[in-house]
Amino acid sequence: MNLPANPEAVIVFAWRHPKPVGAAGRCVGRVDLPVDPRKARRLAYRLCELARKNQLPREVLTSPLRRCADVGRILRRWGWQHRIDPALLEVDFGNWDGRHWSAIGRDAIDAWCNDLAHRCPGGGESVVDLLRRVAAWQPGCARLLVGHGGWLSAATWLAENGAAAIGRAIDPGEWPAAPAYASSCKLVVPLAPGGHAGYGRP
Repeated sequence: MNLPANPEAVIVFAWRHPKPVGAAGRCVGRVDLPVDPRKARRLAYRLCELARKNQLPREVLTSPLRRCADVGRILRRWGWQHRIDPALLEVDFGNWDGRHWSAIGRDAIDAWCNDLAHRCPGGGESVVDLLRRVAAWQPGCARLLVGHGGWLSAATWLAENGAAAIGRAIDPGEWPAAPAYASSCKLVVPLAPGGHAGYGRP
């Protein structure tokens, strides 16, 4: 396993869940869509191989939503420790969640994009709220997680800008793209005071 350049940080291998069933054309936040069990199993195999190759603990953190947690449940049947962490939930889109983007309407979407940091889509969670939640997250001893696209984009933004930048205006063009379904990225998570990993609150 490659060590982070910063000795006061840990590397967490973060995977986006497989593509959920019924997501096409919809605003998908906390609506609990299923995934094809074969795709969940394939991703579980990939985590096993990564853990073996990098000599990582056989422990995985997942969001409570099925598209993530199903991968953890498979790994648990294979002898892993699976810990469900509500802090890994996808952004809350309020009353937009589960609706087709076309039904939400261009005006509402444009208004959100014009104040991406602070506006709450559908009365749900703002990007600032999401960033604060991700910044406070701590992995404990785990070095593998299965999470959501929006959460992983927020973690990437924090890595690029730092927790102190939370609250400033964000142009939609600077918001990082999410990893593809069932693909991974490396998160360098700073050690918070006391030696625990976490981005830390601003």
